[in-house]
Parts: sequence; structure tokens; C-alpha cells
Amino acid sequence: MLPSQTVSLTIPRNWLDLYETIWKPDYFPKWASGLSQSTLVQEGHVWKTTGPGDSVKIRFTEHNPFGVMDHYVDTGFGKEVYMPMRVVGNEEGAEVLITVFRQPLMSDEKFAQDVEWVKRDLQALHTLLTT
Repeated sequence: MLPSQTVSLTIPRNWLDLYETIWKPDYFPKWASGLSQSTLVQEGHVWKTTGPGDSVKIRFTEHNPFGVMDHYVDTGFGKEVYMPMRVVGNEEGAEVLITVFRQPLMSDEKFAQDVEWVKRDLQALHTLLTT
């Protein structure tokens, strides 16, 4: 079992409206900093891009009525990294949640950096949608 931390942020929009706005893979580069410097290119069920280090392949959960936006990132170093993501209703607003799993052999410092990265990306999403 991998240690994990779930990061969440409240966005003052109806959850379904929010999900319908952000679920598309080509929307991710607008707020996900690891993808912001590149273009996502779809090849079948996989999207390819250039990440901070090298080429990256990403698989996204299909559109669904549950607010699930899971994605799987393959940086070419073996197995995919699973990134669970949800949009959950919170009365008139919504919570966006991303779970970060500490990967095998990852240091405490690197895990903390990854969690902070996700926090910054969620803040960027909030800013994009509320300004």
C-alpha cells in the first residue's frame, strides 16, 4: 500500500457545471502546470505531451455522470502513476479533490514537493474559474 495525501479545494460553482467545464483532457494545460508549456495530442485513448522532463503519455477516465476525472501518467520510467481526481458537490459549490500517492523509493521531500505542486495547480484552477 502506498502512502497518500488528498488535496482539495472549494470552488464556488455548481459541481456538475464545474465538471462539465473541466473534464476534457485538453482543458488540463490551462491549469495543470506540468502540462501548461505543451500541447496535448490525442492518439486513440492516450494523450501525448512533453512534460517537465520528457515526453509523457496520459490516459484519462471517460466522461461520466459522477465527477470522476482520474488520470494515469506514464513518464516512460516503467509503470503509470495513478492520479485519482473528483469533483464533488458541496451544496451550491464544489470540491475538487486530487489524491497524490507516494511512489516507491520516493523521498519524503519529493513527496512533499509533489503535494505542494498539486496544491498550486488546484489554486490555478480556482483562479482560472473565479476571476
